[in-house]
Amino acid sequence: MVESSVAGDSLAIAVLTGGVSAERDIAIASAVQVVAALRRRGQRVRVVDTARGWLTPAQEKDLFAQQVGIHHSGERVLSRGIPSWLTLPEDFFPDLWFLALHGGAGEDGRIQGLLEMTGIPYTGSGVLGSALAMDKDVSKRLLRAAGVPTPDWLMAPVESGEVESVLGWPVVVKPSKQGSTVGLSVVHAPEELPRALSLAFQHDDEVMVERFIPGRELTGPVLGGQALTVGEIVLQKGNIFDYEAKYQPGGAREVFPAELSSAQTAEVQRLSLLAHRTLKLQGYSRSDFRLDAEGRLWCLEVNTLPGLTAMSLVPQAAAAQGISFDGLVDQICQQALSRASTTRNAPSKPV
Repeated sequence: MVESSVAGDSLAIAVLTGGVSAERDIAIASAVQVVAALRRRGQRVRVVDTARGWLTPAQEKDLFAQQVGIHHSGERVLSRGIPSWLTLPEDFFPDLWFLALHGGAGEDGRIQGLLEMTGIPYTGSGVLGSALAMDKDVSKRLLRAAGVPTPDWLMAPVESGEVESVLGWPVVVKPSKQGSTVGLSVVHAPEELPRALSLAFQHDDEVMVERFIPGRELTGPVLGGQALTVGEIVLQKGNIFDYEAKYQPGGAREVFPAELSSAQTAEVQRLSLLAHRTLKLQGYSRSDFRLDAEGRLWCLEVNTLPGLTAMSLVPQAAAAQGISFDGLVDQICQQALSRASTTRNAPSKPV
């Protein structure tokens, strides 16, 4: 896969970030580097905080000065109604929406539905794929039917006796429709279950209890219908790639390419592509796996808008095969524009 640049005149690109999900800080961290990459490519960029609207240059600078906290920021509660940012500025008609959003409405199909109504192309997966992948119960059913191995699970409400007989201990308790391990706990004994369920229910109306798979943590990114370099996440502490391990210094070490046999690498890539296609995803995605002691792969989840800082997993995988961060951002834009040109006619700019 080689780099190429968006052809023609510079594009007007609106970068959507922030939002109201528990992953707001991560979204902003992605936007900081995406915006810089687009501007280096000569694109005309405006930033939209989906919780606040179109930002002035001063507001953008202030927003981008924020740092990712040690703990996630939690959901924001805003008044309901038509988002103000859907009214476009008089001097800026976007050629493309670039989604630097993670979790919640930014990744579950709701924002995608709004953007479909504008007729302007947007990056990442569409409404259906986004919704399917975000709902872990539904996505695991589809993955299993397609032949992608995934750990056994139960949906709450559930008693400790059923958990013990069906799944055994330990188990992972997590919100069914969240990302970045927000609200996730590893439960080792029956007495720990109620507290873990209570925590998960703070972040979602559905909670999953999943068999814990010990082993190596692998990740399989996909870009434009091709599998990228497989990576391994080596935890520096603990036994799960949680929020702190992902976003704080020293939490984990990422290895690209992962030290696997050629057959194991090929299988991670095959399953990542199969998961991407099964859930009807578009553009790019990242499937996360555990490799157990018997050499079996288990798909834990599929991310439709994985992180886009230079040190995030997808950019690291791209870099391992010669795609720079700017080139990756460029390809994501190209894919969205190409997809739009074959599925619908973009609206004409106002005159």
